[in-house]
Amino acid sequence: MSQPLPFVDINPATEVKATVIWLHGLGDSGHGFAPIVPELRLPESLAIRFVFPHAPERPVTINGGMRMRAWYDIKSMDFDKRADLGGVKESAALVEQLIEDEIAKGMPANRIILAGFSQGGVIALHLGTRYSKTLAGILALSTYMCEPSLLAEEAHDANKQTPIQFGHGTHDDVVPVAMGQAAYQTLKDAGYQAKWKTYAMQHNVCMDEINDISAWIQARLT
Repeated sequence: MSQPLPFVDINPATEVKATVIWLHGLGDSGHGFAPIVPELRLPESLAIRFVFPHAPERPVTINGGMRMRAWYDIKSMDFDKRADLGGVKESAALVEQLIEDEIAKGMPANRIILAGFSQGGVIALHLGTRYSKTLAGILALSTYMCEPSLLAEEAHDANKQTPIQFGHGTHDDVVPVAMGQAAYQTLKDAGYQAKWKTYAMQHNVCMDEINDISAWIQARLT
């Protein structure tokens, strides 16, 4: 059994009523997105706990085998071969354990949002569509899908009606917008409750998107 994922957490001043688990991108850490919490300006009454896990360190092929925090190896930048399925499955299992830990503390699954940026979004989409308990929502930022052809045989119906929100930069030169659109279309065609929105930005988040994420989280958890 792999070691549990370490994480940065930000807790509300009052008793926790909901949890957001937010997965970072390649080479980043849980510290990377933690500063977004105050920028979301969420009402204190929602009492949301944020968990920002650190991905395991591993060699990344496209970066010359350099070890860095990565949810999976990237062996090629090709559209359909970018994500290493074995690594995706391993990381999805580790993130699932984080969700189960929140549930064990008394948080219902339908009060937990799974969010991810870039590589983290790949894990969020992979796990969210296969997880056996209904989540409050799935947030997929500047990301894509690993092996979309496997969705039909591996998906679980628990999150078929769960809102899935995509956000992507029109000028993204790391994960081209077409990869995000393909993931969105795959889920839409499979009957998922997916929504798509683009922003005039590169491979990052912008204030307009942060404001939209805030409104989306509030709609899911109010």
